[in-house]
This record gives sequence, structure tokens and C-alpha cells, in this order.
Amino acid sequence: MLKFTRNKLVSVDRHDEDTLFVHGILDDDIYGVEIDVTLRISDLEIISLEGKWNRWTTPDCHRAIPLLQEAVGFRVTEGLSEKVKKSIGRKACRHYANLLLECCDAAREAAAILKGEGERASKPKVGQDESPVSSEERSPQAASAPDLDAQERISGTMTIDLHVHTSDASPCSSAPVDAIIAEAKRIGLDGICLTDHNVVWDLDQLEELKQRHGFLVFRGNEITTDQGDVIVFGLHKDIKGIITLEELRAEVSRVDGFMIAAHPFRGFLTFGIGQLGLTPEKAMARPLLESADAIEVLNSKSTAKENDFAAKVARRLSLPATGGSDAHEVSEVGIYATRFHRIIKDERGLIEALKTSDPSPIAFRKEKKIRSRAYGGTA
Repeated sequence: MLKFTRNKLVSVDRHDEDTLFVHGILDDDIYGVEIDVTLRISDLEIISLEGKWNRWTTPDCHRAIPLLQEAVGFRVTEGLSEKVKKSIGRKACRHYANLLLECCDAAREAAAILKGEGERASKPKVGQDESPVSSEERSPQAASAPDLDAQERISGTMTIDLHVHTSDASPCSSAPVDAIIAEAKRIGLDGICLTDHNVVWDLDQLEELKQRHGFLVFRGNEITTDQGDVIVFGLHKDIKGIITLEELRAEVSRVDGFMIAAHPFRGFLTFGIGQLGLTPEKAMARPLLESADAIEVLNSKSTAKENDFAAKVARRLSLPATGGSDAHEVSEVGIYATRFHRIIKDERGLIEALKTSDPSPIAFRKEKKIRSRAYGGTA
């Protein structure tokens, strides 16, 4: 049985008026790599770059660190990928090359957001329709965000982000729960699911959040099994550490809950399908997918190839497909979500909708053409 786990996280901070600081982490069963990249916002040129090994295979790995400096002076423009692969990937380390490209992509998106905000702020107000933004509206706690999808609910559909992590309960997240909810409401989602790692949210706390924000908030749980991560709804047992997939399946079945295989192929396709010999037929035989009630086929922390592969497997297995942002930053909420063709009011209704209403995974922000909004300096 082939087992491989890979996590990749990138964060962006605005250092000053014309500087972005990007921190990237790549961690898998073999390597642990970090990179710090500083870029100018005006021309997206790499000003400085530092690397760090946390885990490696040979003493030669550390020789890659000084070679990273070859990327200083590169600009995030067309052709960057080939330049990085040629200089960093071949001479230094392909893991650093891949992580550097991820950092540059994040910087490009952040710079576009910041430039757009600057252009908007510089435009003179020409009518009564453009009123100044109050400090309350700028706050991530704002509960009066516009309801962009009221018509969607009237038509009998609802769109929910099924996979969200908060800094309140997940050490890997930097997104406070109040800011997450405010952003979800602002962009027009109908609800979110708090799926913090091996954490069961208190029902009273959840109800207080719903009442305070006037917004649907569901509780789930991303549980680590010996076969991979699983998003669970309906099971409120406090499970710590790693549980066997067989044990989890029995627990969820006992409470008539629902299990979604979370990002089932993250990292599997990093080396190319041909090199691993992974086919949809082989993937279908994985115990995780045989036990799951649905497969997450849109996840913002997975690559397009990994998501596409998950969708192929879901179709072959005739399993429902879902989408979730896997948000760890406020601006990531709603990148992907799941549309339901019914009105959902509570957790039991969500589970029934997952089981019977043919959920549809969607690229929500892209569909709505919603621009991410930064909080606390993070894009």
C-alpha cells in the first residue's frame, strides 16, 4: 500500500509600502523545507531569498541553500517557471524550486489585490451612491455585510464552504473565527463548516456565533486516520491523535453521520502519475475511498491535477463530490464550496443534503468573481 502525505502552506505579509514578505513551508514524509522571499510590489522583483532545511535525506541537501541566491533579481512575470526550474530546480533542489514558485504565485495575487485597492482609493467619488466605508464595515467583526446571494436561497439552493480551519482551534490556521464568518457573509456564502483538526466545537459556542453574526455555522471535524484525513459530520466524540479508518467508520455509522475523504491525492501526483503508477483504478481500491461517503474534489491546498484526479475517481466510484476551501487564512474562505439544491437549516439537514441532494462542488470565488480581502496585513 502506497502511503505519502505532503503539506504545503504559503503566507504573505505586507512589510512596507512597496514590499511583500512571503513565507513558504513544504513538509512531507521525506523532506521539511522552508523559504522566505521578499519581493517589491511595484515590479514583483525578488529582493532577497533565504532557505532552511528542517528534514533532509543526504548531507548534499544543504548545498542547495547558497544556490537559492541565483533567483534574486528574478521578476514574477511570464517565463519565471522555466527560469526557476532551470536555475533552482536543476542546480539546487526541485523542492525549493516548487515552493518558490508557489510563493511567487501568492505574491502576484497579493500585489494585484493591493494595487487594485490603491487604484480604487485614488478615484474621486462622483456620486451619492459611493459613500465612505465606515470603520465598522472595515472590521472583520462586521455583521452587516451585504447578502449577495439572497436570490439563490429564494430559488431553493444554498452554497456552503464545507472545509474551514480557525486559529481559535487549529494551530495551523491564522484566521479568527469571527473574521472567517464575516468574510463568508461578505462574499455571499450561505454557511460554513468549522472543521478544525480533531476538535469538536461546543454547541453553545456555535449557537452564539450563529446568533451574533446572523449566519449559518455548522460543526464538523477533520480527523486523522491511519489511511488519511477525513471530514466528519454528525460525530461529536472527541477523538485525539490517529484513529484507524475502520474504527472511525464504525463510530460514524453508529450516529448516522457522514464521512468525506479530504484532499485524498494531495502530494500523490507531485512526482507525476507515470512515476507513481497511480491510476484511477488503483486509487479506487484505497481503503479510504472504499469507506468514505463522498470525496472532496475541489480543495484550494491541492493542485489542479490532484483535484481533477479526485473527480475522476469519484465518478468511477459513483460517490458524491464536494468542494471546500480548506481555508487557513481569511482570504481563502469560499475559494471552493459545495452547492446544495435544498434549504439547509441545521446539522442534521446538512447531513441529509449530503446523502440525498446530489451536492455540486464549485469554484465559488471564481464563479462570483469575488476578490479576496486581506485582514491584519495578510493577503
